[in-house]
Amino acid sequence: MPSSRREFVVGMGLAATGLATRGLYAQKASVSTSCPFRLAVINDEISPDFDHACDVAANEFGLHWIELRSMWGKTVTSLDAAQIDESKRILAKYNLKVTDIASPLFKSDWPGAPISQHSPSFKKPREVDPHEQDALLLKCIETAKAFGTDRIRCFDFWRLEDPKPYRAAINAKLSEASETCAKHGMILLLENEMACNTGSGEEAVETLAGVPNKNFMLNWDPGNAATFPGNVPYPDAYNKIPKHRIGHCHCKDTVRAADGKASWAPVGGGIIDWTGQFKAFVKDGYHYGVSLETHWHGAATPEESTRISMKGLKETLVKAGITC
Repeated sequence: MPSSRREFVVGMGLAATGLATRGLYAQKASVSTSCPFRLAVINDEISPDFDHACDVAANEFGLHWIELRSMWGKTVTSLDAAQIDESKRILAKYNLKVTDIASPLFKSDWPGAPISQHSPSFKKPREVDPHEQDALLLKCIETAKAFGTDRIRCFDFWRLEDPKPYRAAINAKLSEASETCAKHGMILLLENEMACNTGSGEEAVETLAGVPNKNFMLNWDPGNAATFPGNVPYPDAYNKIPKHRIGHCHCKDTVRAADGKASWAPVGGGIIDWTGQFKAFVKDGYHYGVSLETHWHGAATPEESTRISMKGLKETLVKAGITC
């Protein structure tokens, strides 16, 4: 069976379990208070309606934590004061705490470098404002404080074909941003993102070495790392990462077609050894966020896809011997 057909059949089968999965969570599932992680979900992977997303996260998934990225069609750093107040009211309503602000900080062009093929400016060129991201950083800090979290997710600029001539300056910028965050008691989390200059686990090791600030940590994303051909996020890449520098984790899965092209999958349905990764987290004393970033949309709706992937995540935790 061709890989595309196989993935379609698998997706249809998983989607067909959606109603059963929904029924399972409708029984008011709960996350154990002994869970070693801050088990969470990124809110807009469920719905742009923030109240509904929090309802599903708390009452169906049984979570006590949630990661904020966008709501009501606006990024979390674009919310006005009234929307922040409303968001906080909703969080309190569902007794949810915020793991981090999943901001778009530094997901931008590096000034003076060739425009990246991953950049929106690649097709519609615009002049890069070198101060735009500085203003966004201050907004991130203000927003994180408002939501009671000390963690801000960032990137390290759109991926360049040859980042070497700019790497030292990029690291200096990340260090400067970390120093600004430190003044406000904030931790800056760099996500390894395949469209940015730190994509794989191995690249993350190099960036962490180049930016030694204690409050500069990794948002470890094995799913993103797995999109690089031949990359094995766990155990290969993970074993190289300094464990005390991991401050957050995004959880999703990846499959690879015969031509080597990667695509998303529900957690537990791809090539990533999440069972081994979770066991290693416990062994290494990791206790920060493990946040579902579904990305896979094989079910009827993003909400149903997230519901299926959360079920897979929890089943994987059970396989790892972890009570959550």
